Amino acid sequence: MGDVVAESKVDFSAPAVLNKWPSLANQRQPDREPYQVIEGTLDECITAFMQKPAATRHLYEIRTLAQPPLVTGILSPEHVIELSRWREFL
Repeated sequence: MGDVVAESKVDFSAPAVLNKWPSLANQRQPDREPYQVIEGTLDECITAFMQKPAATRHLYEIRTLAQPPLVTGILSPEHVIELSRWREFL
């Protein structure tokens, strides 16, 4: 990912939405739809996500406009954590 990061720019001001999946016993309920927690920029959503307890982050996702090759339309918790780490360099 290092070469890709060096050549890529991510627009952290792009519109994004942080969603949370309904849960039971800290497990996603796949038969339910996620609901909106915050609407703002990708940067704001990443910040809000990172403020959530690590034990519950698997219940969240960020939806934004895809920015290939680093940003997909739906960002998994693992993807958000990676973007957070690289935010200063992108």
